[in-house]
Amino acid sequence: MCGIIGILLANEDQHVNQMIFDGLTVLQHRGQDAAGIVTSENRRLHLRKDNGLVKDVFQQHHMMELRGNMGLGHVRYPTAGSSSCAEAQPLYTNYPFGISVAHNGNLTNTIELSSHVSDDCLRHVNTDSDSELLLNLFAEELTKRKRLTGNFANDIFAAMEGVMRQCKGGYSGLYMINGVGLVGFRDPNGIRPIVFGSRVAEKKGGKVGFKEVPGTPRKMSEADKSLDYCMASESVAIDTLGFKLIRDINPGECIFINHDGNCHTKICHPSARLTPCIFEYVYFARPDSIMDGCSVYETRLNMGVKLAASIQNRYPDHDIDVVIPIPDTSRTSALQAAYQLGRPFREGFIKNRYIARTFIMPGQETRKKSVRLKLNTIKSEFAGKNVLLVDDSIVRGTTAREIVQMARDAGAKKVYFTSAAPPIRYPNIYGIDIPTQHELVAYEREEHEVAKHIGCDWVVYQSIPDLEESVTMASKEGRRIETFDTSCFSGTYVTGQKIGDEYFQALHEKRNDAAQHKKGGKEKGKEKEMGPAGMGGGCEGIVNDGRESEKDGGRGCEPIVNANS
Repeated sequence: MCGIIGILLANEDQHVNQMIFDGLTVLQHRGQDAAGIVTSENRRLHLRKDNGLVKDVFQQHHMMELRGNMGLGHVRYPTAGSSSCAEAQPLYTNYPFGISVAHNGNLTNTIELSSHVSDDCLRHVNTDSDSELLLNLFAEELTKRKRLTGNFANDIFAAMEGVMRQCKGGYSGLYMINGVGLVGFRDPNGIRPIVFGSRVAEKKGGKVGFKEVPGTPRKMSEADKSLDYCMASESVAIDTLGFKLIRDINPGECIFINHDGNCHTKICHPSARLTPCIFEYVYFARPDSIMDGCSVYETRLNMGVKLAASIQNRYPDHDIDVVIPIPDTSRTSALQAAYQLGRPFREGFIKNRYIARTFIMPGQETRKKSVRLKLNTIKSEFAGKNVLLVDDSIVRGTTAREIVQMARDAGAKKVYFTSAAPPIRYPNIYGIDIPTQHELVAYEREEHEVAKHIGCDWVVYQSIPDLEESVTMASKEGRRIETFDTSCFSGTYVTGQKIGDEYFQALHEKRNDAAQHKKGGKEKGKEKEMGPAGMGGGCEGIVNDGRESEKDGGRGCEPIVNANS
C-alpha cells in the first residue's frame, strides 16, 4: 500500500515542491518505508527519494532544488519487490520524452509482464518492482504512436488502453511526461483509490481566469492555464492543499492534463466496473477522507452500529462494563458501539506515536516485542471491570493476544474482543501485505477457537454483509457501490485468481515469516553498506546539472540514471 500525489500548476513561475511535501505528509499513514518527489522545471527533472519518513527524506537543501510547476510524490509501504532504496518511487525512464511514475497497488501477472518487457520490448528492468513494469509498458505503448504533436490526448489514451489490456491486479497511478503533462489512471475494477481535484489558478500579475472551478473534468478541456490540478490517493490531500474535490477517477479511466492545463478523460477499458477494496474503509484510509462518494468516518460509525447489534444478538445478557478502543483506527467504531450498547466509552490504551505500525513489521518476534512499546494501559479503566476491546481487524492474532494480556495485567475481570472487520482468512493480492493463509489467526478457526488463541473470553467479528452495508449506507444518493473486493475475507478475487493457483504458491514463498526474516537480514546488510537514510544524498536520481549542495555529503537532488532507450 502506498500514497501518491501529482500536481500541475498553471503558473510556470510557481513551484510544487512544498505542496507535494505537505500532501505526502497527510498521506504518510499509507506508507512509512520510503518517500520521493520528482519535479519538472522547463523540461529539466529534479528527483529526491530515499528510505524514511517524509520529514526525514526532504531537508531544506533538497526542497530548494525540487523546482518546477509540475511534479509527483510517493510514500511507500512495501508489498512487492524489496524495501531497498532503489525501489523507492517515483521511478523514471528517459524514453520517450522522460516519463516518471508513482504507483499504488499490486500487479498479479508480473512474471508474464517482466518477460514481455525484457524479451519483446528489449527494455531493461532493473528492480523487482511492478511499478517499473507499469512505467516501461506505458513508455513502450507511447513509442508505438507517431511522435506526439498537437493534441496528445488520443495518443495518451491509446497507450493507456494498451497498459490496461496487459496488466492484471489492483492499481492506481500517475505518470508525469516531461514537457507534455500529467496522467492519472485507475485499474478497471477500481480496487485502489485515486481522486481528482482542481482550483482556480492565480495568473501572473494577480489576474484570474475562471471565477470558480467547473464541476466536471470535461468542462476543463479548454482551461488554458486557468486552473491548477491535483490528483492523490485520498481526498484529505486535496482538501489540505486548498483544492476542490471534483470526484474519484473512475474504474478504467485515464485523466490527462496537458501542460496548458487542459483536461481530457476517457474510459480505457471495455469492461470497467467499480469494486473498491473494502479494507480501505476499515483500516487504511484516514477518517476525514471521502472515497467513491463515501465518507470513511461515516462508514466506521456504521461499523460500530453493526458490531453492537451483533453483540446484542449473540449475547443479549452480556455483562460489559466499558468499551475501550485499540488506537487509533478503531476509535470511531468503538465510540458508536459503546453508544448503541449503552455502555461508557473509555480510552484505556495510550499510544506511543513514534513506533512503526505493527501491521507492516516483518516477523512475529519483532511484532510481539513492539506491542508493549507502542501501547500502555491506564490501569484504572480496567481494574475490576469486564471490558470490551474494539479493534479494526485481527490479522495474525499476535498483537491481539498481547493486548488481551495487557488488559488482564491491568486488572480486567473479563476481556471481550470484537473486530470491525470480518475474519481475515486469505491473502490480499492487490497491494496490502497481509501474511500467508497459514499465518492468519482466523484461517481454519471458528470464533471460539480464535478467542482461545488470543486469550479472551469471547470474540465477535463483523459479518461481510454488515461490513458492506456499513459502506453503502454512507454512499451519496445515486452513487451506491454495488460490489466490493472482499478477497481477504471471502477468498473471492475480482481479477479471477483462485486459492491454490501457482500465483498463491509464489506469494507464500515471498510473504511467509521465514522469507521476511531472510529479506530483513539482506536489507540490514545493504543499509550497513550504504549508510543510514539521509547520508550521501540518498538514492541515485536524475542527473540534471552540475550543482552540488554544501550539505548532505556534497550531494543534493541529482539522480535518475536508470534510462531505458
